[in-house]
Amino acid sequence: MDVRRWTAIAVCIGSACVMPVHAAMYKWVDANGRVVYSDQPPAGAKAEKINPSVAPADMNAVRDLANKDMDLKKRQQARADDVAKAEKADTETKQRLDQCTQARGRIRTLQMETNVYRYSPTGEKVYMEPAERQKALGDNDKILRDLNCP
Repeated sequence: MDVRRWTAIAVCIGSACVMPVHAAMYKWVDANGRVVYSDQPPAGAKAEKINPSVAPADMNAVRDLANKDMDLKKRQQARADDVAKAEKADTETKQRLDQCTQARGRIRTLQMETNVYRYSPTGEKVYMEPAERQKALGDNDKILRDLNCP
């Protein structure tokens, strides 16, 4: 019950503070020649109703805000581009390291004394001759050099 009472008081105070903002303003000259401003027009004098309005928007401020917004979007796009470039570089590095690992594995296999074979286009096993093995070793060495493998 106490919370409801405080809420009601807060609403009343808030609405009382907001009400003068929307009230009309009047200006007149009193009998002594002084200019008087009030939210109530006088009974016997001619009052001019003035409208307290917001100052017109500064076009330079609008342009500056638009420029700042455009700069922010450019920086965000640049960051996104940098992240994409970094991810692409990481992917390329990973692929290169995978290719290096595969080439090293093929070299180890080709250097072994056991028989090495490959599959023909028809799916049959074809054993590699020593000359063919040496050519494959040279090809894989070239791959390691071209990829600059560590």
